[in-house]
Amino acid sequence: MAISPVIMIWATHMKTTVEISDPLLRRAKKLAAKRGTTLRTVIEDALRAELAAAEVAPASTSVRTHTFGGNGLRAGLAWDDWASLRSLAYEGRGG
Repeated sequence: MAISPVIMIWATHMKTTVEISDPLLRRAKKLAAKRGTTLRTVIEDALRAELAAAEVAPASTSVRTHTFGGNGLRAGLAWDDWASLRSLAYEGRGG
């Protein structure tokens, strides 16, 4: 009895459909042509760069505070209450 060989193929790439605005797609195609590469390469490079930037970005957007002879933020205020903070910053300036 003969045993037939088993062929296994592992997919290393996935096909995905992504909607991209026409102007952005035209710009990406022009860039690919200018670089002598493919649209796929341009998109993958841009995605890699964006993901790398996100990995090194600060985890939070906290505000560094400085006080000059004070004790920090006035009681009853919070750093995420921008409307109140802006109002206080422009008090007496007509803004």
